[in-house]
Amino acid sequence: MSTLVLSEIYIYPIKSLSGISLTSAQVEERGLQYDRRWMLIDDSGIFLTQRKYAEMALLQVALTPDGLQVTHKTRDLTPLVVPYETNSTRSTLVTIWDDICFAFIVSPEANAWFSEALGISCRLVYMPENSIRLIDPNYAKHNEKVSFSDGYPFLVIGQESLNDLNSRLQEQVPINRFRPNFVFTGGQPYVEEKWKTFKIGEVLFYGAKPCGRCNVTTINQDTAQAGTEPLKTLSTYQKKGNKVIFGMNLIGLSTGTVKVGDKILVMEVGPSASAE
Repeated sequence: MSTLVLSEIYIYPIKSLSGISLTSAQVEERGLQYDRRWMLIDDSGIFLTQRKYAEMALLQVALTPDGLQVTHKTRDLTPLVVPYETNSTRSTLVTIWDDICFAFIVSPEANAWFSEALGISCRLVYMPENSIRLIDPNYAKHNEKVSFSDGYPFLVIGQESLNDLNSRLQEQVPINRFRPNFVFTGGQPYVEEKWKTFKIGEVLFYGAKPCGRCNVTTINQDTAQAGTEPLKTLSTYQKKGNKVIFGMNLIGLSTGTVKVGDKILVMEVGPSASAE
């Protein structure tokens, strides 16, 4: 069996905005450090997503000593800096899918910047440590909390899975269409869908369920233009029930540091689970 090696690490500090490639990251209960701890909401407190506002892909996020720096890929907007620690005491209830939790409104300046950048009235919020949002109890191991990600703290995809998909497409797609946290080399295509318990380096993870995919996978992350692929092709061979799946949602069973080059040790496998 070929060696499994962690080859890429990504975080997405502000939900649905561009990702950041890292060489190492801290694994926390809710996800990787800084991953999806910020989110944009509309005037009703409902989360914004590329599913509806594809231009969110054009907002680039970078880690700096002073905080997150947000820029627009195609428009000449003054960069926005969002401190890692918010001083805000203005809290609000936010809705993300079927969950409601509380978050802090970061600042009027951030709200104005994003409203200008996206052309819609919106606010930037931050999830503090005492905001509780739980993983689906049908899949949780120990009532784990999660950040503003769609439902699970981590997502892993094998490079061989992407290679297999691209071999079926007329135009290849990059990994950023799928917004993983972890990419690895080695193994057979889609082998990650059978992982139950495994380690990346010294950190223990649990494979909760395969990731059901949506139209964000069809949005070019450099141009915000949408098409039909790769969802159209994936639906021909990667369908479980009524969901198109690609990648595996994970729960962390321990904390620590992971880094590119770490070996992955699979300790327990199961059948490819349902995406429901």
